Amino acid sequence: MHGSAQTFRSLHQQPTVLRLPNAWDAGSARLFESLGATAIATTSAGVAWSQGYADGRVFPVELAVNVAASVARVITVPLSVDIENGYSDDPLTVADNVRRMLDIGAVGINIEDGADVPELLARKIEAIKNMAARNGLEVFINARTDVYLASLVAEEHRLEETLKRGQLYRQAGADGLFVAALVDVEQISAVVAGIDLPINLLARQGLPAADALAQLGVRRLSAGSSITQTLWDHARQLAQDFLAEGRSEAVTETSLAYPQIQALFVR
Repeated sequence: MHGSAQTFRSLHQQPTVLRLPNAWDAGSARLFESLGATAIATTSAGVAWSQGYADGRVFPVELAVNVAASVARVITVPLSVDIENGYSDDPLTVADNVRRMLDIGAVGINIEDGADVPELLARKIEAIKNMAARNGLEVFINARTDVYLASLVAEEHRLEETLKRGQLYRQAGADGLFVAALVDVEQISAVVAGIDLPINLLARQGLPAADALAQLGVRRLSAGSSITQTLWDHARQLAQDFLAEGRSEAVTETSLAYPQIQALFVR
């Protein structure tokens, strides 16, 4: 049985920050759960790369549902799925796509505005909430704004624009606000004070540690694609050395033992 939406919601109301080392497939999700992750969230970039696609709204929704289902199969903690922009510009289609995620066991989603007008994301959030209400379902909607991440407005206007969008998304029914790439302590405090939602930040160079973020009122910290990117770099280096030198040591010296990995999937 997977963790419920109520359980996931309660994880955003603790004195400590909910830490999410975002997974990119069923194996990484199960590994992170075994290490004590109280919920699993996916990274759309990591998922896309693992399936041979570029990140950025080109991932087939059918494949996204299949990957999410494979993750849900191996974990018992709550699952939140990063669905980029919902895989459509049509709010009703987005709501249908979210329904498919809920049907396989997800209890939360990340959905982003990106370069779209913020009113579009607000309409998508409303459509998702209406779908859930009609079907007696619950879903935690974490609305991601890319004001900082994608430099959507001039630097001096980013805080003001984030607060404006945060209010819009909250009124539409969002359950959390994800301000990706925000690291400035004063601006973090302003967002926490200005938006009556759990605030989610993205692991980033220069961002205070989770305990300090908790003191600022932040409720959720996501690794995003950073663990995936770090492992890609490590795999690149291992394969490069192995191809160049042909030495077994290049790929065996620091590996996790086979029985340790195998034990994660033996129930």
